[in-house]
Formats: sequence, structure tokens, C-alpha cells
Amino acid sequence: MKDFFRSRAGKQFLSLVALGTVLWGLGYELSFHESLFRFVNVFKPYGADKLVLAIAVGGAMSFIYSILRIYDLRKEMDLRTAAQARADWAATHDHLTKLPNRYAFERATLPLGRALDGDQERTVTVFSVDLDGFKKVNDLVGHKGGDALLIEVSRRLCALGKADCVFRFGGDEFLIAMIGLPEDHQSRFAQVLIQAVTRPIHIDGFAVEVGASVGFATWREGRERLDEAAHRADLAMYEAKSGGPNRHCAFQTAMQDKVTERASLESKLRLAIQEKAIVTHYQPLINLRTGAICGFEALARWTDDQGVFIPPPVFISIAEETGLITELFENLLTQACRDALFWPEEIVLSFNVSPVQMEDRLLASRILRILETTTFPAQRLEIEITENALIQDPDDAARILDELTQAGVQVALDDFGTGYSSLSQLARYRFDKIKIDKSFISTYQNDERQDKIVRAMLGLGRSLNIKTTAEGIEEHGQLSHLLLLGCDIGQGYIFGKAMPAQQALDFIAERQEVLSASA
Repeated sequence: MKDFFRSRAGKQFLSLVALGTVLWGLGYELSFHESLFRFVNVFKPYGADKLVLAIAVGGAMSFIYSILRIYDLRKEMDLRTAAQARADWAATHDHLTKLPNRYAFERATLPLGRALDGDQERTVTVFSVDLDGFKKVNDLVGHKGGDALLIEVSRRLCALGKADCVFRFGGDEFLIAMIGLPEDHQSRFAQVLIQAVTRPIHIDGFAVEVGASVGFATWREGRERLDEAAHRADLAMYEAKSGGPNRHCAFQTAMQDKVTERASLESKLRLAIQEKAIVTHYQPLINLRTGAICGFEALARWTDDQGVFIPPPVFISIAEETGLITELFENLLTQACRDALFWPEEIVLSFNVSPVQMEDRLLASRILRILETTTFPAQRLEIEITENALIQDPDDAARILDELTQAGVQVALDDFGTGYSSLSQLARYRFDKIKIDKSFISTYQNDERQDKIVRAMLGLGRSLNIKTTAEGIEEHGQLSHLLLLGCDIGQGYIFGKAMPAQQALDFIAERQEVLSASA
């Protein structure tokens, strides 16, 4: 009712009541009723009594109408209030799990901070929980099954924390605010969260499991906003995820520094790609039977404007995460094709494709367009694909490789033996070459099991009529042993490191002179 009297209609009603009261009091003070009686008696033959009666009835009806109108307005206000409450609930809750969402968390700063009255310094530990392997569950049991899993996970999390302090931030990310949790219990609670999430969940007859990565940070009232602690918990969660599944991690200042450094590096990378400051270097591939150069592998190299060398794994991973990898790939492949035009025709250009790029259905057309633009023969280009790049979407991968093969581009299976299903990849796809990962070459001489694996790889290549390349050859003993085993191609520091385009031309000339002299 208070809301009604605060509204415009309520204020108007109170104004009318006040005005009526004032008029009644004024009439009583001036004996208005006596004058009215005299008026009615004097003019009764003219129907004055009926006129007064009509006015009285009209006033009573107006009063009754006002009461009904007030009731209708009150009902309308109740409906509006209920609608606003429903809209507010929908805006602040996840429709699937019924948990509060990110917006609710932002509004929960004060309620959480005041939850422990009496403490001089009230603390809240914020836990960020991200599910590992959720996509695989969706693929196994469908989206409805995935929804059922999220509902069950939210139920388990609510069993560990207060229901109004468990939030779903979207996708498979949850956040829990634990009020008054001692610092020496935080790590243990994170482990309990992981154990709760990773227990098998039965969906449509399937027992599915997901992992969980947990990061946590402490918030103290009055020092910062609660969402800043949530941001730190997110940083800790990503740090935990980088170490593998089912790990937890407390926030440390170095994590924020790492993110700041990465943001700065991302900005530099964008500018470097625009200005084509990232260049290709070339590492020679040597025919172990003849000693001649049979190709060069193009490798990306970047030295920033301050002269600092940025390792390829660092900036390539950032390019993959930020969507810059396509532009970077096209720049580098174009540059490499133009450089390779100056090599003898028998020397091929080997170029790596990122696993992320295999999700691009236009990859084959992008490569063929670059070949057409640079007039580089497709038969002299060799694309290297890792096994991990093939398992994301095997059908799309097969289509891309078929398009390249039909155009004459050679395809090599890179890092052979380190992926998930090497033999199945050889059976499913057609490869012109397999590259034995350097991790096998560096240890096989001192490890009998590794030596047998290398022998098996080389024998497999011969039986399938596929050339084999050994990566990471750095010692003469490794080279002589691989020659005895019948390896086709060698690559490593013993032959030469990655070098700029002009040095590659000099290397070709020197190698040809040596071979000519020895002949």
C-alpha cells in the first residue's frame, strides 16, 4: 500500500481527501448545513430537495467509484511489481540452472560484504570453476545431455556453497563466493570442488565425466570491488588449466603481470603482422642418400622493434587465440613462395599449418590462391600437418587434404608418433612424407625401446612407400645410425639452422659446390 501512496495516483487521491476534509471543516465552521436546510425549505416547491439529493447521491457514487478505482490501481500496481520482479529475476539468473548470473554477481557486492556483521574485516573467497572436456560430453550425449550435466554440476556446487552465492557466468564457467572461509581452508575447498564436479554423472544411460580447473582469490570489504577478486580468480583458474586438468591454483601477483605482458605482446603482434615484420627463415632438408638439398622448411621469426627475439611458440599461440593466425599464415606463405622461386626447381618448400587453421574450411582455397598469385608451382609446396590438427574434425580435414593433393601440393604428417592415433591417421589420409619427431631422435641411441620405435617407424614408411624425415639431428652418431637404418631425409643443426632467405641461397650454392667437388 505504501507504494500506491507514493505513486502519482496515490498522491492525487490524498490531495482530494485533504481538499475534501478542508472543505468539510470550513463548511462546518460556517454552519453551511443550516444554510443548506433553509435553502431547501425556501425552494422546496421548485425541487431544491431533489437537487440536493441528486448532488448527494452523485457524491456518494463518485466516492464509491474512487474506492473501486483505487482498488484497480492497486491491483495494476501489484501486477506491474510482479512483472518487474519476474523481469529482474530473468535478467539476473541463468534460465537453465536457475543460478544467479554475472549481472547478479555484480549487484551482489554489498549483500556479500555485509553478510558477516560484527567482523572488522569481512572476507570473501571467490572460486572460479571451469569444466574440462565439456565439449566431448556434448558430442557424446547431445546438447540436451550437456544441459543435464550443467544442471547436475550446479546442484553439486550449491550443495557445497550457499545457493545465492553460486553463480553461472555462462557456458561451462561457474563462480562460488565463500564468506568467511579461513585462508588455510581455501586450497582444501578447491579440491573438494574438483572432486564434486568430476564424479561420474549418468545421462541417458551413459556415465559421463568432466574435469574441472579451479582458481581462487580473496576479497576484503572496503579495499576493492568484488568483481576485481573474480577477475583474479579467473586468472588463477586459467593458470591451473594450463597445468592440466583437475588442478587448482591460488592467485599470485605474477599472474597479473603475465596477463599484462601478454596483452602488450598481443598489441605488438597485431602491429607486426600489419607491417609484415614477422619474416620467414629456412632450415635445410637433406637427402641422406645423396647429400643434396631436397627442400627447406619455412619457420617464422620475429624480433620486435627493441631487438628482443620472440620465440615462435609464444607469438603463434597468441595468434591462434586471437584469430590473427590466418593473416599471419597468408603473409608468411606468400613471402616464402616468393623466396622459393629463386631456388632450383628440385628444392621444395615445406610449410607448417597450425591445428587451429584446420578448422578453416577455406584453408585449401587460401593456399591455392597464394600459389596462383606468386606463380609458385603447387608440386614444389609441401604442407606439414600435425596429428592433433586432424582429430578436431576428421571429415573437414580429409576434404582439405584432398583439395590440396588434387592440386599437386604434397602433404607431410609432422611430429609423427607424438599424437593420439598415428596409425589411424596413416590409414585414413594420404601422405607423401612422415616426419619422425625430434624427441625420438634425441634419445633413441641410449634407449633400446626408443631405438626399436624408430626402426618401426622407418619400416612402416618403407612398407607404405612414404618418405621419412628425421628431425632434430644434431650429432654425427645420430646421422650415421639413421643412414644405416635407411632414413630418407634429415633435418637438424648438424646440417644447418634456420637462416634468412639470402643465406639460404648462399647455402644452396655452397652445397652444390661441395657435391660437385666430391663427384
